[in-house]
Amino acid sequence: MSDCGCSCQAAPKFVFSCSGAADVGEVADQAARGVSREGTAKMFCLAGIGGRVSGIVKSTEAAQKVVAIDGCPLNCARKTLEAAGFTTFDHIQLGDLGFKKGESPATPENIQTVMRAVTEAFSK
Repeated sequence: MSDCGCSCQAAPKFVFSCSGAADVGEVADQAARGVSREGTAKMFCLAGIGGRVSGIVKSTEAAQKVVAIDGCPLNCARKTLEAAGFTTFDHIQLGDLGFKKGESPATPENIQTVMRAVTEAFSK
């Protein structure tokens, strides 16, 4: 609840992640789950966006901030959000952080690196 005395609540912050079959998809997924556990943002359902589930789309439209994480250069998370009409969100591509598909296991260190990038995106 806010301090304004009303029953309003701050708009949510959502993180969407590619959860692809490659190692970088696993890193992206685990990083999104980690920032959600820490309370930085709520991990939200990318499949619901792709399926145009009305409640998920409406909640995302009302979000204060959205960050998409993609493990590989196919950028499925970004493309899914864009196909649903979303244009205002931050995008983290793991390749930009030095990760390479097939060479970046989901180690705690790799997950933490991506979590830091996501946290930084939400603090901008």
